[in-house]
Amino acid sequence: MKLFVKGREQTFELLQQKIQKGQSYIWIHTASLGEFEQGVPLIEAWKKKNPNHQVVWTFFSPSGYEIRKNHHLADIAVYLPLDIPGNVRRYLDCVQPEKVFFVKYEFWRNYLKELQKRKIPTYLISGIFREDQLFFKWYGGFYRKILSAFTHFFVQNSQSKELLNSIGKQNVTIHGDTRFDRVLSFAKQVESKAEIEQFIDGKKVIVVGSSWIDDEEQYLPYLNASKNVKWIIAPHDIKEDKIAKLQQAIQLKSIRYTERVGVDLKDFQVLIIDTIGQLFSIYPYATVSYVGGGFKTGLHNILETAVFGTPIVIGSNYSKFQEAKDLVALGGCISVENAEQMHKVFDELLNDENKRHAIEKINLEYVAKNRHATQKVMEYFTV
Repeated sequence: MKLFVKGREQTFELLQQKIQKGQSYIWIHTASLGEFEQGVPLIEAWKKKNPNHQVVWTFFSPSGYEIRKNHHLADIAVYLPLDIPGNVRRYLDCVQPEKVFFVKYEFWRNYLKELQKRKIPTYLISGIFREDQLFFKWYGGFYRKILSAFTHFFVQNSQSKELLNSIGKQNVTIHGDTRFDRVLSFAKQVESKAEIEQFIDGKKVIVVGSSWIDDEEQYLPYLNASKNVKWIIAPHDIKEDKIAKLQQAIQLKSIRYTERVGVDLKDFQVLIIDTIGQLFSIYPYATVSYVGGGFKTGLHNILETAVFGTPIVIGSNYSKFQEAKDLVALGGCISVENAEQMHKVFDELLNDENKRHAIEKINLEYVAKNRHATQKVMEYFTV
């Protein structure tokens, strides 16, 4: 919360320092880190085609801004000023963007109203809509008006298109999800990690990505009873007290990633990743991946491990995530409701090589089939 408040206090000062008169700007807004990753392929393609444009990248949450504020694609990165009329006018007067991109589901009423008033082209990228949203309720007229600010909607699936069509929005294109392009690009750049290979020592590995306490309650009993299996755990929260509590709950011999230097890692059964930015390069080593968030408020990115063909296990709260719904239906991802189901699935996946190979094929084909979402967006701007 301190970062949330303090960061916004600096927004206009940073803009005044960095905005150059006569320069062409586009503005992209992403709520947090996950949406940032969706925006990256688009901005890469945009800057390649429009090298004279600079990018103002805004974030809503500290988890996105603090990690990606120095990314090379963001010429200027700031927190989005709060959505009140005075802030909105001041921000747009300063940036004067030629085009605006909102990613996935950011709908700030005053920003959209002012963008429409100023006739600034505004686009939703990788949008996803659900029937339970207020836009589609009989009493949602106020919220439906917000959507009229968008010049065009680029959505992930046919359901989103049909819902928008049902309220009179015909300016809709199904383009998919730009995260597929992002993970495919990342996967080509991943290099081997000698310390991870030393830790694994030829054994099977369960990689736990972005886990919360709710996830730990489900997998820790299985972990503590496991033999001849290595575990790599990347908690969502890497604060010292959280890591210490997790390590205390682990009964097997464990070590933190930051303690790896000068240590023979193969002597340990559990490696805890207590730094940011390592998980994607660790997923290729997974025999099975468990992706966290499905026992809490929302699932984390399963495409980061699906791109390597890894069998994926998740919790039961995934209905808002199209890729999870798709892969559960296809059999590349397995949803569990409790610890008992999770343990049974882990046993099956670790011991059945044929099943792992079948899942690998499903996941690799699914990711490959859904690439080129960025290209579809860019085609709209070349017509």
